[in-house]
Amino acid sequence: MPHSLVTALPHNVVMSLVEWTRAQAWAWFNGTPMRIVGTIVGALVLRWLLHRVIRRAVALAMSRGETQERSRTGAVIAHATGWDRERHRQRLATVGTLLRSIVTFVVGLVATLTVMSLLGIPLAPLLASAGVGGLALGFGAQSLVKDFLSGVFMIMEDQYGVGDVVDLGEVVGTVQDVSLRITTLLDGTGVTWHVRNGEILRVGNKSQGWAQSVVDLPIGYDADVEVALSALESVAADFAADPQWATKVLEAPELLGVESLTSGTMTLRMVAKCVAGEEFAIQRALRLRAKNALDEAGVPGPRLSGIPVSDERTA
Repeated sequence: MPHSLVTALPHNVVMSLVEWTRAQAWAWFNGTPMRIVGTIVGALVLRWLLHRVIRRAVALAMSRGETQERSRTGAVIAHATGWDRERHRQRLATVGTLLRSIVTFVVGLVATLTVMSLLGIPLAPLLASAGVGGLALGFGAQSLVKDFLSGVFMIMEDQYGVGDVVDLGEVVGTVQDVSLRITTLLDGTGVTWHVRNGEILRVGNKSQGWAQSVVDLPIGYDADVEVALSALESVAADFAADPQWATKVLEAPELLGVESLTSGTMTLRMVAKCVAGEEFAIQRALRLRAKNALDEAGVPGPRLSGIPVSDERTA
């Protein structure tokens, strides 16, 4: 109101206009604007509370995982049973991030629809259009939804992680990256494979749990079996006591005895229960030690036609 007009009006009229304006302004603000502000503040508070609950739950799960790992007989058993602390922590952190993103999306969507309703925007046509569009999008992108849901469950169930050697049916390799839609593998020839999560029907994880090394040792058919078994038993005991391998084998190598008999050859078998991923290194080490022990014990190698017995093992 212009200052000249205010000075020309009586004092009581001016006060009435001022009081009426304040009352009207408060009435207006106390209606829709106040509800909108309350909706936004309530949504922010609810999001903060839910995020806090998720963080506390993830932290509690991490602490329980660490306690369980410390209570085990050692780091080897913890790794072999799938309770590797760093792996467990990463999986829980990923799940926590995913849950917080979902909470933010849901709370934000509900708050937006509530504000639109308070502003008088008709939601029925909007929701109907969104429903039709969502249906069309669902038909067109159903493979994308399938990949996303499969990725969510793979992460939550810890089916595999980065660094694991897995068999996905079509390809066997080391996991390089895991996302909600794609799993990236690197096979033994250096080829990088990008596999959609929705297309993975089975997973064979060679890095979880424990593995078994199988070592077959061929000797001559006419060799003294008792001498050979005694030499290999000494190899198994020394191997389990070696500090270099003690953290990689879960049990002392076991000698199973004679595995097969063929023309001129008798095969002895030794197995070792070990940490997943170490079976090939343990096989090579056991073969070398067994070969040296059999040579020292004078156990002949398999007889091959045209090759002298003394040169068989070298051949």
